[in-house]
Amino acid sequence: MIELKHLSKSFFVNGRSLTAVDDLSLQVARGEVYGLLGPNGAGKTTTLRMIQSLLPPTTGEVTILGLRIADDPLGFKRQIGLVSASAGLYQWLTTYELLEFFGRGYGLSVEMTRERISELTKVMGLSRFLHQRTATLSTGQKQRVNLARSLIHDPAVVLLDEPTRGLDVVGAKVVFDFTERLRSLGKAVIVSTHQLDEAERLCDRFGLLHYGRLRHEGTLDELRTATGRASLVEMFLTLLSESPLKDDAS
Repeated sequence: MIELKHLSKSFFVNGRSLTAVDDLSLQVARGEVYGLLGPNGAGKTTTLRMIQSLLPPTTGEVTILGLRIADDPLGFKRQIGLVSASAGLYQWLTTYELLEFFGRGYGLSVEMTRERISELTKVMGLSRFLHQRTATLSTGQKQRVNLARSLIHDPAVVLLDEPTRGLDVVGAKVVFDFTERLRSLGKAVIVSTHQLDEAERLCDRFGLLHYGRLRHEGTLDELRTATGRASLVEMFLTLLSESPLKDDAS
């Protein structure tokens, strides 16, 4: 579904080359939830930005359903949905108006946009505040709108960037249920989070980044065998004690 092939990104800072992502290759299949994890500075955010085409890679490429961004930039971006804790809502728009705005922005017809909003309203439980300005919504309600917005154009790939940050137990459960629905719909999902206990519950496989490199990859059982550690927390603490593989890594 989505494949990263030898993806690298370097920045020049004060005359020095700093490598944020170093020869990263991975695949996420249809219906799979992949945890892209690592400590601060590991390269997670840079990787997500390259997947979204917000940053051009220094080397390598990203393909979705075999499509490269160079083949069809708009078509490529339409295959991606993003849920981010830092994503804001247009406060003067109602929930319906916001979803309509994004549906039309992604090129859906008026009729298709209405159908998608109707479907997502039922799935995400939006009816109570569908015609309410988003500025007046609670944190949990806003997150429901963000989740619905990410699916309005029915993308093949969904990126979840710290999806439960700032949410209470009830709000977090909405995200868990949403992720399970993405799995059942056959979406390829990449989750980036610092909530490692939640990642263990959410994800089918994991990629552990450190200093821009993929150090370990596999299911939780496979990672336990490879690292000799029982939990993701213990694996992270081990990674943090290691030195960078290259002097220029960041």
